[in-house]
Amino acid sequence: MRQHRKSESESQLYNAPISKSKSEHVREYKRKDGTQVRSYNRHPKGTLPPANSPAPTTGGTGSSVKSATSGKSEKCADCSRDSKGHIARSAKAKDEFKKQHPCPATGKSSGSCPGYVIDHVKPLKRGGPDAPENMQWQTKAEAKAKDKTE
Repeated sequence: MRQHRKSESESQLYNAPISKSKSEHVREYKRKDGTQVRSYNRHPKGTLPPANSPAPTTGGTGSSVKSATSGKSEKCADCSRDSKGHIARSAKAKDEFKKQHPCPATGKSSGSCPGYVIDHVKPLKRGGPDAPENMQWQTKAEAKAKDKTE
């Protein structure tokens, strides 16, 4: 069998030491779970990034989303909040939704629904109403995936 000999330039390429002092630009990409990662510069371990270099960020994975135009966090300003600062939910609206749409797992109109959660189609923090018309049943796996993007 004939063996392939590396040219001198190939040998230099494969045996060249890897430069650890330069930063590497990482292009924007989408993860398997659907989250978007913005482009950033990756710095070698043990080195500090320049002071004017922003940290890598992902799109839509935080508790608040930054506006593309202003860079400020968008939150529902006119939403009523509970004592912990969370948007107040209406138990009456949730019960009304359950009466109109029984649990997919058990078929019951009250009580818990194993494996499912009630989700708002348009999130409350984006101005969606806390009303049965804005609610849907969602599997827990779908809810986790959706929460990562909102």
